[in-house]
Amino acid sequence: MVEFGCVLPQESATYVAVSDIALECERLGFDSIWLYDHVFPFWRKPEEPILECWTTLSALASQTKTVRLGTIVLSNTFRYPSILAKMAATLDVISNGRLEFGIGAGVCEREHRAYGIPFEDPLARIDRLREAVHIIKMMWAGEKCTHKGKYYTVEEAVINPKPVQKPHPTLWVGGIGKRLLKVVAECADGCNFWGLDPVEFERKSSVLDEYCRSVGRAQAEVRRSWGGEILIGDSKKEVQKKIKSFKPRDLTIDQYVNSSIVGTPKECIEQINSYVRLGSGHFMLYFPDATDGTSLELFADRVISEIDD
Repeated sequence: MVEFGCVLPQESATYVAVSDIALECERLGFDSIWLYDHVFPFWRKPEEPILECWTTLSALASQTKTVRLGTIVLSNTFRYPSILAKMAATLDVISNGRLEFGIGAGVCEREHRAYGIPFEDPLARIDRLREAVHIIKMMWAGEKCTHKGKYYTVEEAVINPKPVQKPHPTLWVGGIGKRLLKVVAECADGCNFWGLDPVEFERKSSVLDEYCRSVGRAQAEVRRSWGGEILIGDSKKEVQKKIKSFKPRDLTIDQYVNSSIVGTPKECIEQINSYVRLGSGHFMLYFPDATDGTSLELFADRVISEIDD
């Protein structure tokens, strides 16, 4: 069954607005809500307000009842993996087993420098991620974890209580580079492909399949998701109006449309089904106009029930 998640707006948004959208997603039948892990909106002015991922997600865990709670994706460089494993286990307990754990290598040097966090070269960050995921999974599953690696050391580290989900929460790795996809094949449950058109989605998925075969994993063991922006409107005129309002200035209309899901309900269904046929069983969707509520309701009423399983 295809699942749909909503990526919540954190920049220039109050917590009340974010929680209202989260509760509306739950009411409308979305499967999950997602928060991104940035300490300032590096794609805008860093002075603009942005809510922090983990604390916001923890608060939402106590306000919601059924919708799953995801991170898209945690920056591995921000937190020591043993502490992160403990935080995730606690959130899974608080939410009664609703955590979707997404993690990545860290992407924004400017953000790291501003907060005094070391930012290494891509190879080192990916190696750190691989080692961190190994520690996190060991701590979730075992009684005690001892690890002495290149980047991290823990000694008889214990998590109690353990995560509610068994064997552990779904572990997503975000990224599309070959080295990251190799980490996915080695130790993740799923991979999120953000902003890819169907041709690129199929190509990256094929690369992931090759890595799965090389490490002896069945391709079906690793879930695939498509993430990106969505603009939906009742008519073509309304869609065009939304494109003018929300398209980033640095992208042409074609570039934006090709990297997003854009159109009337019927057109959105066709675009989503094209990714479903390529193996995407999950969609993590960012609605730029989510605060007005109408696009979420239109999507829930006219799209979700029409998607091919």
